[in-house]
Amino acid sequence: MQSATIPPPAASRASLVVPALLACYLIWGSTYLAIRYALESFPPFFQMGTRFLTAGALLFAWQMWSARRARRDCVFPDRTQWRNALIVGTLMLGGGMGLCATAEQTIGSGLVAAFIAVTPMWTCGWGLMFGQRPGRLEFVGMTVGVAGVVLLVRGTSFAASPVGVAAVAGATLAWSLGSVLSTNKFRLAPGAMGFASEMLCGGAMLMLLSLAMGENPVWPAQPQAVLAWLYLVVFGSLIAFSAYLYLLANSSAAVATSYAFVNPVIALFLGVVLASEHVAAGEWIACGVIVAGVFLIFRGKTASNPK
Repeated sequence: MQSATIPPPAASRASLVVPALLACYLIWGSTYLAIRYALESFPPFFQMGTRFLTAGALLFAWQMWSARRARRDCVFPDRTQWRNALIVGTLMLGGGMGLCATAEQTIGSGLVAAFIAVTPMWTCGWGLMFGQRPGRLEFVGMTVGVAGVVLLVRGTSFAASPVGVAAVAGATLAWSLGSVLSTNKFRLAPGAMGFASEMLCGGAMLMLLSLAMGENPVWPAQPQAVLAWLYLVVFGSLIAFSAYLYLLANSSAAVATSYAFVNPVIALFLGVVLASEHVAAGEWIACGVIVAGVFLIFRGKTASNPK
């Protein structure tokens, strides 16, 4: 007989949704600035590859230790789940995070975060491939989001860096496609072991890309870059990324991607205040339009999926 003090599995899952959302909102909003600081010593793909390999290895080892402590067998991902982790990890981490860091070499961290806010729009678009038709409000939100992106890339920061624009656009497309595929076609192993396998596979792919591109970190590394890298490993990867994958598995896609209209606000504020990044008046307006579009998509999805 179950004790009244122990919540049923459904209640436990529901109770973790809010903390997971806060982790994605607050931590990910600050990681854009951390990526910029880490770039002082660690080039984009090397930075992201070492970040996710380290986080994945730590999470994998923790799962094995927890199983041994509980005197139970550790359930490792099977061959299919490792394949899925490689596909999703290549898209979300290799493409999404690697290209995001590449864009921050030439574009301010806050503006990159604002562009990435259109991820829910791309998620809706990829969903069409699997028969997920957007509702009227979602379609309006997608239209508004596109208008905001057009305004943003016409600003001085993006106009001066076509390579940065291509990188951040590719990042959003790869991340959103990986998010969609992870929920229907290529499911990961359950729980933290699935998160660890994706980070290990994505990190390995990032390191291969780093080697292929001839990236070379700067040694000795700047203390600020090292601290930023450690922040990305512990908070950005182990906590926030795991929280995001948890939301994808235990809530609607709209809820999981709602971080996209909170992160730009935090990232822009931190970039301007702490890193003296310049944001023109027109770019502020474009950011507002993008956030409005994302909010409409979120409202449309929650209205059509009230549960």
